[in-house]
Amino acid sequence: MKFNKIHLYTDGSSLGNPGPGGYGAIIEWVGKSYKKEISEGYRMTTNNRMELMAIIVALESLKTNKHEISIYSDSKYVIDSITKGWVFGWEKKNFKGKKNIDLWKRYLLLHHKFKIHYNWVKGHNGHPENERCDVLAVQGAESKNQLVDTYFEEVQSKED
Repeated sequence: MKFNKIHLYTDGSSLGNPGPGGYGAIIEWVGKSYKKEISEGYRMTTNNRMELMAIIVALESLKTNKHEISIYSDSKYVIDSITKGWVFGWEKKNFKGKKNIDLWKRYLLLHHKFKIHYNWVKGHNGHPENERCDVLAVQGAESKNQLVDTYFEEVQSKED
């Protein structure tokens, strides 16, 4: 059996918006029993940043781009921005007036490397992987070993 599909389940969280935040991701190779979980927390960030960060980190952790990728996220912000093409229009306008520019640019570097299908799932609705990603994201947000979201703290929060 050839393993040529990967499912990425992702979620982001912030305790306050802005506030401490985290993301969670599960990488699943379809047809294999192996799954990998990823989670980190940041001392000050936003929910939307963490939703996007989860997808970025999951994609960055893949060692190959030869597989078809299905991303499952409960973030309408991220899924709609990509599937409706908004982010590509923002890129053409140099992201004028948009938030999370650093993360969208980082995402776009990955977008063209993979064949990705995007799937929106309703959050907190019993989807097992989405529920697990939510737990991972909250654990990251509550972690004592949080990272600094430098762009948010030094650039974006001052623009708000």
